[in-house]
Amino acid sequence: MFHVRNTILVEGALAVALSVVFSALRLWTMPQGGSITLEMLPIFLFALRRGGKAGCAAGAVSGVMQLITGGYIVHPAQALLDYPLAFGVLGVTGFFKNRPLWLGITLGGVLRFFCHVLSGVVFFGSFAPEGTNVWMYSAVYNGSFMAPTLVVCGVLAYLIWPRLRRVGAEG
Repeated sequence: MFHVRNTILVEGALAVALSVVFSALRLWTMPQGGSITLEMLPIFLFALRRGGKAGCAAGAVSGVMQLITGGYIVHPAQALLDYPLAFGVLGVTGFFKNRPLWLGITLGGVLRFFCHVLSGVVFFGSFAPEGTNVWMYSAVYNGSFMAPTLVVCGVLAYLIWPRLRRVGAEG
């Protein structure tokens, strides 16, 4: 039992480290924050391998690490929404590991999107052009980087997961 816990901790730490490194390797960056990266991929794969609870914990730690290493904070609630909560919900993928792969990954990505949209409405609504619905503005803005990020990470997870699953999750 002790060996399995250590293995899970090490795998989780590696997933967090890869997520933070991948967040710095931006494929495209939005002018007011947000970018297309591979940062969700390690959390998705770890959650699929080790389950939803471990996945959510690793995602939240990844969010905290990203906040510490260069996050943008305007309010404590915004920091919580955009970092530990937004990345923590990616671990929901692990609760769907016995379902079609796309289901858990899509749900995790959509939940992260909702965290960013809510943060955008509450804390960044002033960036919306006058007369523009702030919900629509936040959804379009966040969707412009979240949708391609989810597609890229989803395709890569689809390619990697069958090989990783063969390694086995028994520790």
